[in-house]
Amino acid sequence: MKNNKFRGIIVSNCLVLLLSAISTVKSSINEEQDNIKNRIFQMGFFLELPLLHIKYIEGAFLEDGSIADGTNGDIAVDHYHRYMEDIEIMHSLGLTSYRFSISWSRVLPRGRFGGVNQNGITFYNKIIDNLLLRGIEPFVTIFHNDYPQELEDRFGGWLSPLMQEEFVHFAETCFEKFGDRVKYWITINEPNIFSDMGYERAQYPPARCSPPFGNCAIGNSDVEPLIVSKVDGMLSISVHAFMYIPLRDDKNDEEAANRALAFNVAWTLDPLVFGDYPLEMKRYHGSELPKFSSEERALLRESIDFIGINHYGTLYAKDCIHSSCVCNDSSCTQGNDRPIRGFVQTTGQRNGVSIGYSSLVNEDDNNQINDVKRIHYHQSYLAYLAQAIRKGADVRGYFIWSLMDNFEWSSGYAIKFGIYHIDPPTLNRIPKMSAVWYKDFLGNSNLVDTTIFSNKKKEALSGIQSE
Repeated sequence: MKNNKFRGIIVSNCLVLLLSAISTVKSSINEEQDNIKNRIFQMGFFLELPLLHIKYIEGAFLEDGSIADGTNGDIAVDHYHRYMEDIEIMHSLGLTSYRFSISWSRVLPRGRFGGVNQNGITFYNKIIDNLLLRGIEPFVTIFHNDYPQELEDRFGGWLSPLMQEEFVHFAETCFEKFGDRVKYWITINEPNIFSDMGYERAQYPPARCSPPFGNCAIGNSDVEPLIVSKVDGMLSISVHAFMYIPLRDDKNDEEAANRALAFNVAWTLDPLVFGDYPLEMKRYHGSELPKFSSEERALLRESIDFIGINHYGTLYAKDCIHSSCVCNDSSCTQGNDRPIRGFVQTTGQRNGVSIGYSSLVNEDDNNQINDVKRIHYHQSYLAYLAQAIRKGADVRGYFIWSLMDNFEWSSGYAIKFGIYHIDPPTLNRIPKMSAVWYKDFLGNSNLVDTTIFSNKKKEALSGIQSE
């Protein structure tokens, strides 16, 4: 399935998981918003909302009760039973595409050691068919951190080369069952963050690590992430991405920013574009990196139709080769003086000042409904995206994370990224101000109709539009 023609970039925007350095667009917001519509709606541009898959594996982080708010993902937002309601919400918003993940454990509960779960196939068939019936193009991610527990128990999951065979079997099953209707596939969501959080910092299953990154019963944070991130490369992929700028105005930090980008993004993308790992990683890891055979390099090189970028924000980068690096703020990660981190310290603060707005993670429900900052953020982001397109960037889509507030891994329900609020007792979907704005934007309206809001909300929204 090697594809020799690169066909653009899909930006999957997850609001701001940590911090954003996107500048305020101020008076150009509405003009740029119109320019975005005039330009991208004529070229088949995809504007959509992804929803995290609804079945979660039960790893060590559940067993010891370390979810931030003490909850679990057994029910999540109950999309399994309420998918028709959610699809109707998407249709009412005017979405033309929708990205979702297929749960490996729901389709093949035992991998190759068992059969296909027909109930799982039926569930995803219903989602795909009903999306298409309403003119919504499905974008399907095959792997999003969820795989059968049996594969972990038998041979250690992604640490074993046997996992590649299991993944091929799962992918082929998905292609066979859904390929007649699904045109757009992403093989793995964020393999770089999966290896980091699952095998370096132990914040995702299977929760493996070693000091100084954490104190786990088993794992090797310096080596295992390199093994896990050996990509299959047969189809396109999406990567977890930050941009980095030097913390200090010197050559060492400039080089550190380049290394951070290589270790965060090029680690995954370079093999798929050039057939090998970036030079920065080879320089500091040498023989520790898995080796590609000549056949594998030929298979990997130029093997993607598009690049998926899950962009979260911008961080400062500080060199840890020629400088001492000590973490002294919450956005800093331990182990910056080690090769697995590229000898780079990344942080969201400089001299105690944040690089941008915080991620909205701790706002109360009232502010979550009146999420003015979220609207401003997307207006600003889309304005800059339009500028990039005018300058020649081949960008084909913009995906907002996410349709609804949901169960965010080890953070549980403590952080809320959706444009729909989920009422905990009833699981009712309540549109936030951003949902109303997005619907109007997709409908090619010039401004949000603020008449549906109270005077206070009107003033807040008008303030953003007039800045």
